[in-house]
Amino acid sequence: MAQFTVNPQRFDPYKNFKFRVKWDGKYVAGISRVSALRRTTEVIEHREGGDPSTSRNSPGTTKYDPITLERGVTHDTEFEDWANKVWHFGAGLGAEISLKDFRKDITIELYNEAGQLVIAYRVFRCWVSEFQALPDLDADAGTVAFQRITLENEGWERDTSVQEPVEPSFNG
Repeated sequence: MAQFTVNPQRFDPYKNFKFRVKWDGKYVAGISRVSALRRTTEVIEHREGGDPSTSRNSPGTTKYDPITLERGVTHDTEFEDWANKVWHFGAGLGAEISLKDFRKDITIELYNEAGQLVIAYRVFRCWVSEFQALPDLDADAGTVAFQRITLENEGWERDTSVQEPVEPSFNG
């Protein structure tokens, strides 16, 4: 089977540096890193009583790894606002968590070099388990200050409505 059906002349796989993340129906500004989408299915080993030395393997429960989003520190409060829905310091007894809307579905979109959407994944029932508001600060470093959230989730699936686009050709 061809790796690219619409663009059979394409040989190289997609690069990992053009992507966007969306929640609440809008794109989140400034995200520069998204950790891998990874799931692991437990292996259950068993054997029948009549099998002298052979064991068999069956699939068990599936676990979805947390996803980490990272971006430079700005005045946009999207990360902090969501993290505060899970735990809001000083909100008062019983009001620390927003049970109504602390979980969100997100979409992670991958784009080709021409900026065309090529693959998207929907991630379900995410919530912020870790929020880093500021990194270690160092007067001798010349780097960007990043904030980070870690999202627990209950699974993801590929958005099959996103199809391989016809890639542009430039003749000149």
